Amino acid sequence: MKARNAVPKKILVLDDDPHIVSYLQSLFSDNGYETCSASGGEEGLDVLKRERPDLITLDLDMPGDAGPMFYRKMSREDEFKDLPVIVISGLSGAHRAIKKVVASLSKPFDSKELLTLVRNTIGQ
Repeated sequence: MKARNAVPKKILVLDDDPHIVSYLQSLFSDNGYETCSASGGEEGLDVLKRERPDLITLDLDMPGDAGPMFYRKMSREDEFKDLPVIVISGLSGAHRAIKKVVASLSKPFDSKELLTLVRNTIGQ
């Protein structure tokens, strides 16, 4: 039985493709998660500090501060260094770009696999 007034877990979707952002936000919302989003690394750091998500989905290939740069900056902050990250990228070899990730999915990705990873990482 679910606890009353339980605060939903929040996921930051960090991707420069508005279609991917929209799809992921709908997918997560439909499955009981709150979402926030950013389209680049600098904006992502601002949203991270303001929204304090429980998990991040991270695209690696973005203009400006790309995914690996965002991750390095995030990892330097004590309060965020252990925040779980799932990389979702169209780049081959994406799994090598960031060492400490929950998982690395290639675009196009399987939504059921992604939801399973999220649930196993942060719960419902």
